Amino acid sequence: MNGRFAGGLLAMLLASGAAQAAAVDLRSPDGRVTARFEMVPGRGVSYALRYAGETVIAPSPAGLLFTTGPDAAPAPAAGLRLLGSEHREGRDRYRPAHGKVAAVDHGYDEAVLHLAAADGRRIDLVARAYDAGFAFRFLLPAGGPGGFVGGEETRFAFPADYACTGLNLGRFENSHEGEFDDVAASHIHAHSLYDAPLVCRTGTATFALAESDIEGFPGAYFSGRADGGLGVETRLTPAPGAAEPAIATGAAAVRTPWRVVMLADRPERLIESTLIDDLATPARFAADAEWIKPGKASWDWWSGPMVPKPGFDTATYRRFIDLAAALHLPYTLIDEGWAKGAGGGGRVRPDSDITQTAPGIDMPGLVAYARARGVGLWLWANWKAMDRQMAEALPLYARWGIKGIKVDFMDRQDQGIVDFYHKLLGAAAAQHLMVDLHGAFAPRGLERTYPNFMTQEGVMGAEYNKWTRRITAHHNVSLAYTRGLLGPMDYTPGGFRNVTPAAFEPRVVGPEVMTTRAQQLALYVVYLSPFACLSDAPSAYLDSAGKPFPGVDFLMKVPTSWDETRGIAGAFGHYVAVARRSGKAWYVGAITDETARRISIPTDFLGGGRWTVRQWSDGATPEALGVTTTTITAGTPIPAALAGSGGTALIFEPAS
Repeated sequence: MNGRFAGGLLAMLLASGAAQAAAVDLRSPDGRVTARFEMVPGRGVSYALRYAGETVIAPSPAGLLFTTGPDAAPAPAAGLRLLGSEHREGRDRYRPAHGKVAAVDHGYDEAVLHLAAADGRRIDLVARAYDAGFAFRFLLPAGGPGGFVGGEETRFAFPADYACTGLNLGRFENSHEGEFDDVAASHIHAHSLYDAPLVCRTGTATFALAESDIEGFPGAYFSGRADGGLGVETRLTPAPGAAEPAIATGAAAVRTPWRVVMLADRPERLIESTLIDDLATPARFAADAEWIKPGKASWDWWSGPMVPKPGFDTATYRRFIDLAAALHLPYTLIDEGWAKGAGGGGRVRPDSDITQTAPGIDMPGLVAYARARGVGLWLWANWKAMDRQMAEALPLYARWGIKGIKVDFMDRQDQGIVDFYHKLLGAAAAQHLMVDLHGAFAPRGLERTYPNFMTQEGVMGAEYNKWTRRITAHHNVSLAYTRGLLGPMDYTPGGFRNVTPAAFEPRVVGPEVMTTRAQQLALYVVYLSPFACLSDAPSAYLDSAGKPFPGVDFLMKVPTSWDETRGIAGAFGHYVAVARRSGKAWYVGAITDETARRISIPTDFLGGGRWTVRQWSDGATPEALGVTTTTITAGTPIPAALAGSGGTALIFEPAS
């Protein structure tokens, strides 16, 4: 059929009776992703999804729940019928400001189902099949019946007891930080709240459930089916203190996020996917604006006060600016402590003021000091203070010459916080400020809509080394196959006090990491973050004479935004190898869990020709590195011995 609906049904305006039996088919350009929508009498819309001939999602309901108010129980639209439908073949063509690739050109097959309910409410269901997956969303035009969307009855029914991996947060208000644990589909319960993505393996394919393009609507979690069957249901996030969400209808149009199923034949291939961004609203301002510049930063918070006479003062911040200048990093991030009454831990003191500096800090002087050394500054702020003072603070930062802001502790994904994201990103763009969001939900494609949105947390990252033993090598590998699929991830690697898991001790000042130096280097390739921190102290990267320690040369060179991305090897949850291209050079990062292993790194991605390869490998101790330089012909596999909790990092450049 090659992208056409069977029998041309979608070209017809269907009568109500015939519509109830109509089937609407979708097929991706390569024919591997196929979906069918059907009207089930008395029930509404049902869909099913197949990949390479295998049923991935069994017939499942797709619909919204409506309510007349906060005290009324949500219910499906009564008497839903199909009025008609449309079909088209489309393409996403755009050039991202930053991210996995330099350019996108992806085709899709699209259907729009025009639905009507007994009360006159109109609902459009828009669905697309891409080579990389499948997605659908609901559109409610303005002017229809009032009331509220009080939930969804969208389900993803599994035809078998899939092996899944997910982050069960268990409550609506949270920082979206934790371990992605393996779970059988039959053990996902109705009271569970799994964050995006939920990744499952069918035996022949891997898929990830997620969402994209969120605006004027709350974020969703995945819960086990209320009827106890295999699969999950969509659970919308209510406002704090509310039992259920309430999205007003009637006066304004309502557009739900896309419900997304990312698909690949091998798990590591999902790392290549740009589907979340493809589905997002296109950039609302020039994506190639000259003030939007990806890059790395020195950072004062993670390592603790490991500088002479430390403090929240100009002298301390200058030391981190000097580090950035020495390593040719474009930025320094000044974290919590620079502003008057700055609040951490989600708290904001009554006297806090993010337009005034704390005693001992000369911010205009720091900006000038940094500028003279080719370094730009980013500033941290608590989101509550930012929400209160946004109109004053952002123009002030622009006048100071600040390059970006890190906004922290939202710890929610209800509609109010989604609205705050849009408000902040738009206001920051007006002042030519880039943005890093912490205490944030996982990516929904907003970095395409707002190209100044460089990275976000929503991950249990390296900061947890300061107070827990939870940042294991297994956790790091798991992130590549889960949270890392969706978009930029401010994990903050670069810890250079590398010890074995047995020797590791959590500590706030001078934190250690229980992975090797080579794994810390590889994380800059395995994980995507267009704004990326070197998390450790100046003394961790430079000796007393200012000479870089082993591995710093790789950190100085590795880019943060890419022209091409490939998932080239791996075993789900055990090890992974990722290749990314910048210009003519390719970078590869490979990491393993606690098991030492010998792997073969394929080089077919190089295309052809001869290449000079520099490789940073695990040494005899966690801090040790072996560095070699060789010349190979494209297609020649490269053997790599990864220590337990280790990795390797490579740079390929055309041989002269």
